[in-house]
Amino acid sequence: MTEPFVSRSVRSDPPSVKIRRLVYPDLPQVIAIERRVFPTPWSLAMFVLELSKQSGICLAAVLDSERVRRLVGYLICSRYEQVWHVMNVAVDVERQRAGVASALLAELYARVDDERARFTLEVRRSNVAAIRLYEREGFRAAGMRRRYYQDNGEDALVMWRTPATLRGSLDDVPNPGPV
Repeated sequence: MTEPFVSRSVRSDPPSVKIRRLVYPDLPQVIAIERRVFPTPWSLAMFVLELSKQSGICLAAVLDSERVRRLVGYLICSRYEQVWHVMNVAVDVERQRAGVASALLAELYARVDDERARFTLEVRRSNVAAIRLYEREGFRAAGMRRRYYQDNGEDALVMWRTPATLRGSLDDVPNPGPV
């Protein structure tokens, strides 16, 4: 007796994601992702301003396959004196939890190329997935900004990634406060 033919889907490797510099022609795709993932999206003008800063690092995560080449995530980071401020990290909904944000952050660290670099960011207290990601990356909560988010008045955690946080302390974080 022969077995009936069973159709099986062949899973190929997922398309690779390449990280490169974010450029002005990317902005329509950036705005589309921004509107899908954030309740209060940045305006086009905000992105143009950040791209125009010479001291910042703006990165794009691009899905690169034989059939598709499209932006699936981005990171905006500005430098203020000796501190890098991660201003915006977003990954399109269907690519979340697939390592895209981690790849963007890894590229950021590589481009900064300074083991003493200090990074800071704000994140919604309710965004547990993002907080866990940042904690895996060596960020530690070191304060709170009350009613930071205008859409609902939610507080933001202030997180830092510094040489000390990578060792498990807040010794080199300026003015750590209650979380």
